[in-house]
Amino acid sequence: MGLVDDAHDIHDELVDFRRDLHRHPEIGLDLPRTQERVLAALEPLGLEVSTGERLTSVTAVLRGGRRDAATPRAVLLRADMDALPVQELTGVDYSSQIDGVMHACGHDLHTAMLVGAAKLLHARRDELPGDVVFMFQPGEEGFHGGEIMVEEGVLDAAGPRVEAAYGMHVFAANDPGGVFITKPGPMLAAVDEAVITVHGRGGHGSAPVHALDPVPIAAEIILATNVALTRQFSVFDPVVVTFGVMRAGTKSNIIPDDARLEATMRSFSDEHRARLREVIERVATGVAQAHGATAEVLIDVGYPVTVNEDGETEFAASVARELFGDDRHVRWVDPLSGAEDFSYVLEQVPGSFVGLSAVPPGVDPATADTNHSPRATFDDSVLADGAALYAGLALSRLTR
Repeated sequence: MGLVDDAHDIHDELVDFRRDLHRHPEIGLDLPRTQERVLAALEPLGLEVSTGERLTSVTAVLRGGRRDAATPRAVLLRADMDALPVQELTGVDYSSQIDGVMHACGHDLHTAMLVGAAKLLHARRDELPGDVVFMFQPGEEGFHGGEIMVEEGVLDAAGPRVEAAYGMHVFAANDPGGVFITKPGPMLAAVDEAVITVHGRGGHGSAPVHALDPVPIAAEIILATNVALTRQFSVFDPVVVTFGVMRAGTKSNIIPDDARLEATMRSFSDEHRARLREVIERVATGVAQAHGATAEVLIDVGYPVTVNEDGETEFAASVARELFGDDRHVRWVDPLSGAEDFSYVLEQVPGSFVGLSAVPPGVDPATADTNHSPRATFDDSVLADGAALYAGLALSRLTR
């Protein structure tokens, strides 16, 4: 039997595993129950397993039966495991049992698919001329779990540094269900956050002349920033800045001392990422100074750009087409402005991040609830195919 057929033989097992994770989601770097479930699923395979020191990660190494000790080779497959602080509203019978926490981004599917891939590759270990590193990662949702696992040595877990790395992400909307998605080059944005505090001088709302009102200054900073983006950045290398928080004051007739702005900053190149930070700081301090006030700007550095290596991305697309047919693969033209900490892996080794649409049957992808929505639903029928692609990438990459 082929890889896809074998994956479908364990489909029900993967569904049960995924739904168990979905009922018991965990947030951040500390996912003790999720780690326990992954360890239990891998235990019968006899892999070389280690866990993280600063996070509840799982790293498992499968030794290929045809590996050459003189010229060892290894590839890496990654799945993230953490959930989000979202109150689930899907109504499915396996909804989250944890109040205010939900697998709204599909990481439970990723984890189940990678467990499936480990089982498929273990059954084919005698064919493998190299090793496979399975990277089960906590803390993708803003906690830099991928960066920590790289620092703790996941890329060298097999001995030799992995020569290629592949990740996968399901989507609840946009493309027809079951379609695999690739894009060479930048696929996801870098993300940073800016916190701007405008320091003025409080007073009575009836007499602003005797105060220094920070509120209109903060509003002007928002408008000036948006103008700067259209004049100081090429439209062919876009940036996105969204001010999601504007906070000041306690009562309508009181001018506050300070006003606070918080913004998310997205970019698709290292050059524009660095320039964006400079522009935000220059605009904020300059506008404040023009009004006789001051502005303090703090930049919280987030994830780098997720850049897919061209050759590895074409390879991933070819494996998807070979396993599932041309009609199950699409290539994105434009990147997404979301961010991913698989970027830390792709900064170190060539590889590719592959998308998989998990839009349920009968749901219009154009109007479906997207990832991170409390109503986002993901079709379990993609689990076997996702596991097969993970396994196919490792098997094909090591045998080519």
